[in-house]
Amino acid sequence: MRNIILIGPMGAGKTTIGRILAHRLGRQFRDSDREIEKRTGATIPLIFDIEGEAGFRQREHDMLAELVSGDRVVLATGGGAVLRSENRALLHENGLVVYLYTPVERQFERTQHDTQRPLLQTGDRRATLERLMAERDPLYRETAHLIIETGGQSPRAMAERILRAAKEGPQAGKANNPANRH
Repeated sequence: MRNIILIGPMGAGKTTIGRILAHRLGRQFRDSDREIEKRTGATIPLIFDIEGEAGFRQREHDMLAELVSGDRVVLATGGGAVLRSENRALLHENGLVVYLYTPVERQFERTQHDTQRPLLQTGDRRATLERLMAERDPLYRETAHLIIETGGQSPRAMAERILRAAKEGPQAGKANNPANRH
């Protein structure tokens, strides 16, 4: 099995589920945002403050290209990784891409007290999450081989669903998922 790449919005559980998948498969786990922080010695919010979103997105692209160049990695991407068409192609071509579909309400619950997400440092987090979802959901769907809804199950159960769907094949994951029928 090639790289497994988790995409989706903030609060989808990409890092938690990714760690479980990596452990179950005996693979290395990488989180693209944490790798950027390690490489730069700066937090994501500080990079946004100094370089703006465009500067961060270039760093993100470079890091994604490096991380998917190998094989047998479980990778959790940042929520905006799909904004650049180059990233969408890079991810789709270099691994099994799993979109962890998460409704806005659940995203809001999981991120409402988080101060480390620059795009959520606004007056109305829910409205921001709704706007981001409207903008990004079609891009996640375009990039994904599998779409898995994250609602109501433990991260371990989600990891097992991903492993089963990966074995059944990408079309099974897309066709049988209610999140795909919006």
